[in-house]
Amino acid sequence: MIRLFPLIFIILWSSAFITTKPIVDNSSPFTALCFRFFLVSFGFFLFAIYKKYKIITSKKKLLNSIISGILFHGIYLGGVFFSVSKGLPTGIAALIVTLQPILTNALAGPLLNENITWRQWAGVFLGFLGAILVLGFEIGSNLPTGAVIAAFISLISVTAATLWQKKITNNLSLPVSNMYQAVGGFLFHGLIVLFFEKPFIDFTTTFIIAMSHQIILVSFGAFSILMYLLHKGSASKTVTLFFLVPPTSALMAWIFLNEYLSSVDVFGFGIATLGVYIATRQKN
Repeated sequence: MIRLFPLIFIILWSSAFITTKPIVDNSSPFTALCFRFFLVSFGFFLFAIYKKYKIITSKKKLLNSIISGILFHGIYLGGVFFSVSKGLPTGIAALIVTLQPILTNALAGPLLNENITWRQWAGVFLGFLGAILVLGFEIGSNLPTGAVIAAFISLISVTAATLWQKKITNNLSLPVSNMYQAVGGFLFHGLIVLFFEKPFIDFTTTFIIAMSHQIILVSFGAFSILMYLLHKGSASKTVTLFFLVPPTSALMAWIFLNEYLSSVDVFGFGIATLGVYIATRQKN
């Protein structure tokens, strides 16, 4: 089962992109995220109590997890939701965030002392090329500036979060660590709503389905798997999986939303898959 974690992660994480637009169409972005991570943190709390995990921890471990949560759940997701709510196409937002493995590979060497091989860089190049083929080159000149800036802030934040999470060793159980990270996301979004955003949520059927999907499958499922993969493997190899997110999202949109899938998309999917395989395969 554990060997299937990368595949399960790609499927679950990719599905988040096709449910973000329905959420921001029915709510203000930071209010939706504040609501989401209140429920996520409470869910992990109940699970930790049920499994009798030790919840009380040192201030250092608590702070480390909250910082990770602010970077992952707060700034990264806040930037993505904000950019989409301001009119940035989901594909362009995904393309910007897809630069993450390149940044992580460039920084993992000097910051984490990871040995980044030429094979990994070749895989990164192919993965990014495949993602671009799927997302397309028609970026245009009328993109909202603020939304583009927000997407790049998300890119920086998710890169920093990945490196930070790999660097810290707090020895907390996964549910407890995830709980405190969700608390960090809740606090961040709560402050944004309190001072900068007029709260709004329309609990339509579409919103409830999309939000339930992101809470259960993405926050509880995909994020827990990502934390496990980062703990067990190198940051540079783990994040290469993100190159498969745009192609998988496009494939899901074709299956579930009846969106067009071209031969170029399929070719890009193949190139990205080859790149991830080259970058992550074990040496014999």
